[in-house]
Amino acid sequence: MKQDMKKRVAIIGSGNIGTDLMIKILRNGKHLEMGAMVGIDPASDGLARAARMGVPTTHEGVEGLARIPGFDEIDIVFDATSAGAHVKNDAFLRRLKPSLRMIDLTPAAIGPYCVPVVNGAAHVDAPNLNMVTCGGQATIPMVAAVARVAPVRYAEIVASIASKSAGPGTRANIDEFTETTSRAIVEVGGAQHGKAIIILNPAEPPLMMRDTVYCLAALDADQDAIRASVRAMAAEVAAYVPGYRLKQDVQFERFGPERALNLPGIGRQAGLKVSIFLEVEGAAHYLPAYAGNLDIMTSAALASAERIAASMTAAAPVAA
Repeated sequence: MKQDMKKRVAIIGSGNIGTDLMIKILRNGKHLEMGAMVGIDPASDGLARAARMGVPTTHEGVEGLARIPGFDEIDIVFDATSAGAHVKNDAFLRRLKPSLRMIDLTPAAIGPYCVPVVNGAAHVDAPNLNMVTCGGQATIPMVAAVARVAPVRYAEIVASIASKSAGPGTRANIDEFTETTSRAIVEVGGAQHGKAIIILNPAEPPLMMRDTVYCLAALDADQDAIRASVRAMAAEVAAYVPGYRLKQDVQFERFGPERALNLPGIGRQAGLKVSIFLEVEGAAHYLPAYAGNLDIMTSAALASAERIAASMTAAAPVAA
């Protein structure tokens, strides 16, 4: 019979995202088990929680990970640090163990972009998988839902998140967020052109993540087909992010040649404007429910890792 052992994983980054991901793996991992939690702050809550749960820890970064007993048995590493740090972490660990599979929760984009419901199956063998951004995980499925039934000439997304849910890593990577998400809207979402905007909302009490997706499709696009595709895609995302939902029906507005839209960097374009409004509520495993932006990243990373682990197990040689 085939090997049925779970794949051991390590998480680099003991902040909010890394800690939430660890709790998800410990509670819900089907093909995964925790092998190490890595940080740089010995006083971090993430390292303390990991230690209480029996997970090996180090506060010496990736160098410390390489010295943790059992490092050779780790198959998958999640990086929840920053874009700049991920480039160094990947290079360091790749020299030590070339077979490691890296799942990047930063906007570094060394490997292919991955949105599980759109192209996750195509990248199970990628050595380094990039999870785009929180805004990308929430909105790119909607762009893809429109694009699979009608050509999308332009897509623009606006991700609004609670300021309290934006930690140092998020704030340090705002430029990378917009650039990475914009590229992924095209490369994964299927739009001809893409633009991304993020808003840190300081409202009190904090508001849940809200996302708006605008697509300009062909003027004669089938509205019923678009509406059905969007609803189906929302249900697929909700299968691994239960708090993901449409806030209202898909909205349509026709812009004929006589009042064509003037799109940034593109010029005047006629078409059918499709507006999609989303809300993402977090599962509150570690973070507050309003931090749906962080929850969707950890949920997408977990879904991708589960698929990779299942593929690795299926490909393992049959035991004697």
